[in-house]
Amino acid sequence: MNEFLDQLNQIVGEPYVFSDLETRTEYGHDETEDLSFPPSVVVKPATVDEVSQILKLANEHEITVTPIGARTGLSGGALAVKGGIGLSMERFNKIIEIDEQNLQATLEPGVITEVFQNTVKEVGLMYPPDPASRGSCFIGGNVSENSGGPKAVKYGVTKDYVLNLEVVLTSGEVIWTGANTLKNSTGYNLTQLMIGSEGTLGVITKIVMRLIPHPTNDLLMLVPFNSAEKACEAVSAIFRAGIIPSGMEFMERDAIEYAMDFIGEEPVPLQPSEQAHLLIEVDGNNVDQLMADCEQIMQVVEQFDCGEILFAEDQAKKDQLWKLRRRVGEAVKAQSVYKEEDTVVPRYQLPALLKAVKEVGKLYGFRSVCYGHAGDGNLHVNILRDEMCDEDWDKTVKVGVRELFQQVKALGGTISGEHGIGYVQRDYMDIMFSESHLELMRSIKRVFDPKGILNPGKIF
Repeated sequence: MNEFLDQLNQIVGEPYVFSDLETRTEYGHDETEDLSFPPSVVVKPATVDEVSQILKLANEHEITVTPIGARTGLSGGALAVKGGIGLSMERFNKIIEIDEQNLQATLEPGVITEVFQNTVKEVGLMYPPDPASRGSCFIGGNVSENSGGPKAVKYGVTKDYVLNLEVVLTSGEVIWTGANTLKNSTGYNLTQLMIGSEGTLGVITKIVMRLIPHPTNDLLMLVPFNSAEKACEAVSAIFRAGIIPSGMEFMERDAIEYAMDFIGEEPVPLQPSEQAHLLIEVDGNNVDQLMADCEQIMQVVEQFDCGEILFAEDQAKKDQLWKLRRRVGEAVKAQSVYKEEDTVVPRYQLPALLKAVKEVGKLYGFRSVCYGHAGDGNLHVNILRDEMCDEDWDKTVKVGVRELFQQVKALGGTISGEHGIGYVQRDYMDIMFSESHLELMRSIKRVFDPKGILNPGKIF
């Protein structure tokens, strides 16, 4: 190990190689439950050449490498479950170019998502994907997990904005996966293959993103419902009425109560009968049209036993409501250790999914708090440990989760919408795919990583 550390020191410089327990422990966890897998050594490269040399060295010695971003993930995708090198990408933090003529940007994977969004907004452009952790997560992690967020309902997810990737393979070879063009029908689409591959096929070192003009106006409303299932039913009805919101978020009562307590703010008093809320945003350049959209949304939701609708009258109120929604995950985690399942179904099946979650929880004895991107049919199911014993938490809950995922599949859905499979969901992949399908995926992994050194123990 000492000899290997000396070689890493030569590549990146001794100040960027860490083998002390404190640093390894810090980089050994993300936001997935209370899991901890410290790497044997943490390395912080800053150039493509350094990443290339590290991977070439690791491949020669068959030492595992786990790419690590901002550690905000919820599926354990950045956990070094086999030890080895924890490859932190935090020094890759530059926005290299914003091409205003072609509406593109080239940046490194360690750029914080919100920093990128704010930077392009200054020149009138927009990068829409906005996960709840956008203030701390890295763009590279978003690409690796194909992250979404509230804006995905109208604008799409990360994969819809990536044009090209610079990737270092396990051999140390550096490739570009595509072209900086809006159309590309030249060979296999390696760019899209890399997106969502969770760092198992290569290490991303540069990203070319397409951008869009930033809308000039938005309106936001918070709609309470006396039934959580009715709130879910209203979602599909809004789209069927011809409205495409730029955000449509669901929060059941426990979620919004926990969030209010957590941030110490109460944007709107909760009435005893209210069981869920929809946070609905519309955006565009024509204020009159946006007002007409809101009026039409009001007419729709009134058919689903809703309460008094709150309109955000200024930017401060909008920020307060979005803060409430974005902090729900942290608020739930403050209550208890929890497992977060990232279920997604066709939009119309959302009421059935919510009903299934509660029925499975009752059957297997666990409590859940649900919220998520209702406009996408994407429900985040937070299973709280509370006072559950180790036996029930480690075994019984897993049986319940498997049954829930089977019902998700029966509803036409899948077991991860934006958080990835990573370490914690890999045992459920057989629900979604046949063995031949899984083997096809494994064979792709072997082509890119013959020795299996890159982020092992994930997905399969």
